[in-house]
Amino acid sequence: MTQTTTRVLGPGDLGAALAILESEPVTNAFVTARVQVAGLDPWRLGGEMWGYYADGQLRSLCYSGANLVPICATPEAVRAFADRARRAGRRCSSIVGPAEPTALLWRLLEPNWGPARDVRANQPLMITERMPDDIEPDPDVRRIRKDEMDVIMPACVAMFTEEVGVSPMAGDGGLLYQARVAELVGTGRSFARIDDGKVVFKAEIGAATPQACQIQGVWVDPEYRGRGLSETGMAAVLRYALADVSPIVSLYVNDYNTAARASYRRVGFREVGAFMSVLF
Repeated sequence: MTQTTTRVLGPGDLGAALAILESEPVTNAFVTARVQVAGLDPWRLGGEMWGYYADGQLRSLCYSGANLVPICATPEAVRAFADRARRAGRRCSSIVGPAEPTALLWRLLEPNWGPARDVRANQPLMITERMPDDIEPDPDVRRIRKDEMDVIMPACVAMFTEEVGVSPMAGDGGLLYQARVAELVGTGRSFARIDDGKVVFKAEIGAATPQACQIQGVWVDPEYRGRGLSETGMAAVLRYALADVSPIVSLYVNDYNTAARASYRRVGFREVGAFMSVLF
């Protein structure tokens, strides 16, 4: 009979955890990037990493922090993680991950944690490994400097509010969000086109590993939409990502955002899977 258990992983489990994370470098880029920098110490990682064991072997993971993220999770592992999450109570602001295990996790948690503010059940995961043939990168898209935080922040807040449905400045006054934006700027992973002191296009490389990176926060000022800035801007960010970060560039997008999906396809991204997000 198979013996299973779950437990919080620690620094001594780092090698085994990374082996699982790096087995799916695109899907797991967000969590892998954090673990590669912070290890498995909960204080440095910003949350716990739960491990699911079967017959003494680590099989699946679940990151439990600001997000709850099932990782390479079998149905049996998802059930075990749901039991642990129910006992701990909801501490996350979202559940996000590959669509199938995330859907099962939410079905198991919804009776205790629901209702959610929003459920995005199908968010296509898209990747590319090369520059587009017929779209020239916008030469005015560049890295944001550390002294331009006051320029980029309003655009970041507008993007987050439009995408998530709540302002990132609520709660703690935006301290955590400002710190995250500052981190991306400081590491050279925040990009924008600024015309006359105003951000008209922006995007970030939100997660980065040597194997894959993930573009996030793509936004065009509403006054400038419909002019192709998202395509030439994305081509510019893609050029930076492929040259400086990793050989595979990914993103995920809401299925109902047909304009964005079409734009990304024109830049050369193709769909390889789907994520799901549950927002509280």
